[in-house]
Amino acid sequence: MKKSFFVIMAAFTLFSCGEKAYVSDLKTPSIDEFDYKVEEFADMGILRYRVPDIESLSTAQKELLYYLTEAALQGRDILYDQNCKWNLPIRRALEAVYTNTKDRTSDNFKGLELYLKEVWVSNGIHHHYSGDKFTPHFEQSYFVDEVSKVPAEALHLQKGQTVDGLLADILPVIFDPKLYAKKTNQASGVDLIATSAGNYYDGGITQKEAEEFYAKMKDTTDRQPVMYGLNSKLVKRDGVVSEEVYRIGGLYSTALEKVVYWLQKAAAVAENKAQKAAIDKLIQFYKSGSLKDFDAYSILWVNDTASQIDVVNGFIESYGDPLGMKASWESLVNFKNMEATKRTEIISANAQWFERNSPAEDRFKKDNVKGITAKVITAAILAGDCYPTTPIGINLPNSNWIRAEHGSKSVTIENLTEAYSQVAKGNGFAEEFYWSPAEVELVNKYSNLTSNLHTDLHECLGHASGKLLPGVDPDALKAYGSTIEEGRADLFALYFMGDRKMVELGLLPDTNAYKAEYYTYLTNGLLTQLTRIVPGNNIEEAHMRNRQMIARWVLERSKDDKAVEMVERDGGKMFVKVNDYKKIKQHFGELLALVQLIKSTGDYRAAHDLVENYGVRVDNAINRQIRDRYAQLNIKPYKGFVNPVYTPVYDKHGKFVDIKIDYTEGFAEQHLRYSRDYSNL
Repeated sequence: MKKSFFVIMAAFTLFSCGEKAYVSDLKTPSIDEFDYKVEEFADMGILRYRVPDIESLSTAQKELLYYLTEAALQGRDILYDQNCKWNLPIRRALEAVYTNTKDRTSDNFKGLELYLKEVWVSNGIHHHYSGDKFTPHFEQSYFVDEVSKVPAEALHLQKGQTVDGLLADILPVIFDPKLYAKKTNQASGVDLIATSAGNYYDGGITQKEAEEFYAKMKDTTDRQPVMYGLNSKLVKRDGVVSEEVYRIGGLYSTALEKVVYWLQKAAAVAENKAQKAAIDKLIQFYKSGSLKDFDAYSILWVNDTASQIDVVNGFIESYGDPLGMKASWESLVNFKNMEATKRTEIISANAQWFERNSPAEDRFKKDNVKGITAKVITAAILAGDCYPTTPIGINLPNSNWIRAEHGSKSVTIENLTEAYSQVAKGNGFAEEFYWSPAEVELVNKYSNLTSNLHTDLHECLGHASGKLLPGVDPDALKAYGSTIEEGRADLFALYFMGDRKMVELGLLPDTNAYKAEYYTYLTNGLLTQLTRIVPGNNIEEAHMRNRQMIARWVLERSKDDKAVEMVERDGGKMFVKVNDYKKIKQHFGELLALVQLIKSTGDYRAAHDLVENYGVRVDNAINRQIRDRYAQLNIKPYKGFVNPVYTPVYDKHGKFVDIKIDYTEGFAEQHLRYSRDYSNL
């Protein structure tokens, strides 16, 4: 009742005397009435997410939110191009056929439709998680015929390019399984750049050349180093290796100009001076391309803790680069969930206690944990590398020295975890994969709470904990850096999840609740995440490697004490059986100490051995069994989202007065609209 009253009263304050007031009809549907499911195809389930309490935002906040969502969507094509240089012409050709063909019932058309949806989900022709190239579900001759019928303007041909020239370029990429086979190769013992399809390095540049280029560039005495290579493509011209920087006037200029246009509008209606200063500095970074400007922006952003509206916008995460340096473009617009944030504020307030009581060696601990800000947020728009698949938690900035000197922001995205939880109800997963009814009951009772708390601890404290020893190169772990870092954050969360401190702080209701997270984590790491792996393949994705690394290391450590076992029953089905949760906590602590040692000292060989021995290889027999059992449940192993559609409302003078939100747009409908309205490269 109070929310509705607030919105109506606020609306009346927007107008001068004698002018009819606009009264918002914005209302968030309840969980029970909201339709979370959109559609399913291949291995994907597409969902919607609610945006609770958007109606409680002020008119000025809604205006800011709208401008930031537009800035987010304008960068869409950047990620497609970063993932592979052929993604944009392929996507546009597929969309042109899809929207123009009269053939909508043949097997070839249905196959093209499925392939196009896979491309939309993954922002390119490689699976968003495994990195394997998609197999086309239609005949090459069909595609050639249909493309030839499409109006040339629908194909977005480059200057001087012909339809035949376009087909000559993209047909081998689509239909030759060996060409650009892997988006981001992480296999040991090969040239990671030469065997990766990502568009972060010119063809012909070797891994050795790239590593030598940045080794010469780095100043090892700089205590505040920039994140070298973060916003650039490495190119070779006349035999000379150099960078092409992502900036206005440089690479991706046309898209970044649109991003900046909307950021400038956002800065004009910022909530406060600190937020405006951060947005202005982000704009400056997009114009200059200077990583010093990016660091300055990151410091301003992390110090803005008063604003309710917030945004991640830029070249942030480096998972797509096989060397772990260059960042993909992403954006997440959000606002603080005021009630749920009380949980993360408790964690932040006790950050020094957690750091002091970590099982890591004292020399790797921060003496004074600074500026850890944690909150629970409501996502308003997902874009770039956060869309359609998205993280459920974020900790930024990634710069080690900025974390140490200025702190970090951590978020748990609770309206997305809500969607996951709602669609998982009653799907039979727990009954099929958990050891006994006791584990099913345990998980059903506590897992929503413990899963969100794990994310809080992972993002807020795990990534923000520990320190590098002086002189250690932040990129010393190379291709294994992401896996080690994610493992470090997970282990920090797992170790403290089982501590009595969680109950003392009121974060868990009792000393049994943590067991739900321990059981689900080990079961996932040892068994159920294998549903995402094609038999015969190894694990490539950093988060999956991290989870298996932890679970298998603890399993091996438990050979003597039997804290956790892999057990067969029901005709050979494999299960995880936990016998001693306290000993598992001890093993998590032992591994956390080891991983922090590797991170703090930059021990590449130890990182290589830990990841390769525990995180990469898969038991093919167990893999096939898990996939077969999972298939019988008819559950899609991956989830992605469609965004809400926002429409601004203006009064007769052109003044912004409100925002409308629509949750009904379909998956294909949304992507075709984005391609029409936000195709900037």
